[in-house]
Amino acid sequence: MAIPSFIDQAVLTVSAGNGGNGCASIHREKFKPLGGPDGGNGGHGGSVIIRVDPNLTTLVEYHRQSVRKAANGKPGLGDFNNGANGEDVVLTVPDGTVISDAETGVVLADLVGPEAEVVVAAGGRGGLGNAALASQSRKAPGFALLGEEGGSRQITLELKVVADIGLVGFPSAGKSSLIAAISRARPKIADYPFTTLIPNLGVIVAGDITFTVADVPGLIEGASEGRGLGHDFLRHIERCQAIVHVIDCATYEPGRDPLTDLDIIEAELAAHGGLEDRPRMVALNKIDVPDGGELAEIVADDIRARGLQVFGISTKSGAGLQALTFAMADLVARRRAEAPKVAPKKIVIRPEPVASGPEFTITRQGDGDGGFVWRVRGEKPERWVRQTDFANAEAVGYLADRFARLGIEEELLAMGALAGDAVAIGADNPVVFDFAPQVEIGAEILSRRGEDNRMVSDRPAAQRRRVKDAEYHAAKAEEREAAREAERATRLAAEGFGAAEDD
Repeated sequence: MAIPSFIDQAVLTVSAGNGGNGCASIHREKFKPLGGPDGGNGGHGGSVIIRVDPNLTTLVEYHRQSVRKAANGKPGLGDFNNGANGEDVVLTVPDGTVISDAETGVVLADLVGPEAEVVVAAGGRGGLGNAALASQSRKAPGFALLGEEGGSRQITLELKVVADIGLVGFPSAGKSSLIAAISRARPKIADYPFTTLIPNLGVIVAGDITFTVADVPGLIEGASEGRGLGHDFLRHIERCQAIVHVIDCATYEPGRDPLTDLDIIEAELAAHGGLEDRPRMVALNKIDVPDGGELAEIVADDIRARGLQVFGISTKSGAGLQALTFAMADLVARRRAEAPKVAPKKIVIRPEPVASGPEFTITRQGDGDGGFVWRVRGEKPERWVRQTDFANAEAVGYLADRFARLGIEEELLAMGALAGDAVAIGADNPVVFDFAPQVEIGAEILSRRGEDNRMVSDRPAAQRRRVKDAEYHAAKAEEREAAREAERATRLAAEGFGAAEDD
């Protein structure tokens, strides 16, 4: 299947790079076996950036390849070496591209201007190495933080052609012929309807004014409801500063006349919406045809009575084109002078600000088996869980310290949580802990590297089993001691009896 050369809509999956893990390393050199922590931080993941390229006119590149991913950050190394940041991926799009979230439909950015760009997926932050985690209470951490995952989303790219003048009209009214006659654009021109399948753009110079003109192919009655091709291309005139109706005055189709064509196209523009404030002009085309010229003279006064400028033109002979071109230039100049000056700026999609309040929430939920679990939600605690290496007990102890400082333990106690209750942190694939309150924090860790004595605790069932084992072993010890005492008494008695016989 052939891929078309013009694509004005594309769905793209973008994924930023993950942050690199921090490094847990101890400096070692001769006569200094423990020189202190020297693990470097992980590098940040690369971001996915969309930037306007004025030389592009289509989104066909993203129709061919719809998945883009940035590079991951490198992990940190010893000797205070930080990992390298992942390389950003810059995707270029035509001027006038609208970016929206494919799932929610929320518009993320409207890129207009050659310097406009937006970060659609931010790279994950790199994890801290143990050198950055060292403190007065933890002078030699035996762990590091993991890197965070990069953002990922599905976006929709929608191109809206940026032009000063938009040409509208029925198929074969002469819109493409008009662009070819007043500019150097060379669109496909034929004598059958729907010859034009893509918007054409031409650059026109009139005096000291340079402006662009685009046509909207396939406008017929019902185009705003999906008939013909106009439904797909009506959005390309949303950015136009003015609209020019190109009306065929030499059509032989029954029921067609200039005033009816004008009313039908205006009804479709009104149904599309958002174009009420654009000034209009009317170009009565094909006046070189005898019947067309006479009809143009008849309807010109009726159109002027509606407050519209009217120009009789012929794209074949060139009649009236100069007057129409300079009238369009004057209209564009006035619209530009009225438009406010907006400096282009870099757009960055950032998370919505969180309302002031607690940094976490705790709810009690049933587990379906008659028990319950305490669910902890919050940006900070969930991010801390993602950064923790649960294979390292000291890292888990550091996570417990952070939770305690945040006030999660106090809130659980206030809500009635008991030791041994299940505590789940996170929404998807939550991490489940057994609640162990009154954990001392801020003390120097005296356990072996990679361990935390505070986290060495048994479940209540294990503690009961341990008590029973201790009672069992104590009883066995008493039995053995009684047996030894009996054996000793027997031996002493035997030795005493032998001594009496010698005497």
